[in-house]
Amino acid sequence: MEKALIALSAALCVAITCLATAWAQSRVGSAGAGAVAEKPEVGGTIIILMAIPETMVILGFVVAIMIILGI
Repeated sequence: MEKALIALSAALCVAITCLATAWAQSRVGSAGAGAVAEKPEVGGTIIILMAIPETMVILGFVVAIMIILGI
């Protein structure tokens, strides 16, 4: 039973961060598309802003690995 709870908590850790990242990127992406349409010079900034939420998924994955390994 303990291994099942560990696996479930690791899966939830990754799943919740993936959903949060998808929600954040949908908001940033739609706003960024409008901003680039009006001012093409902000394209580089929008790309950086789209990459920032990805760190949530990476951190969620690291925490899931830590949960599985028992660190």
